[in-house]
Amino acid sequence: MDPKNLVKDFVVSNPLGIHARPASVFVQAASDFESEISVTNLDSGHIADGKSVMSMLMLSAPQGTHLRLEVNGRDADKAMDVLSALIEGGFNE
Repeated sequence: MDPKNLVKDFVVSNPLGIHARPASVFVQAASDFESEISVTNLDSGHIADGKSVMSMLMLSAPQGTHLRLEVNGRDADKAMDVLSALIEGGFNE
């Protein structure tokens, strides 16, 4: 299977934004995949490593923040599905 490069934009919907628990949930899910995963705060331009809790917290992404999720690798389709569902579901909060 050839590596894929997928990109999708989101708006943070959960009331508290990306704080410690959502960041941890996201990183735990992202770490299940081989693909490289990055998250960009489109409002500030900050780019985070989707597999690092500290990096995700540095996004400073309260509710309403525009994010871009980029997934690059052989399991990109599955990773994008799982991570998109987390973001769109407000990190299950």
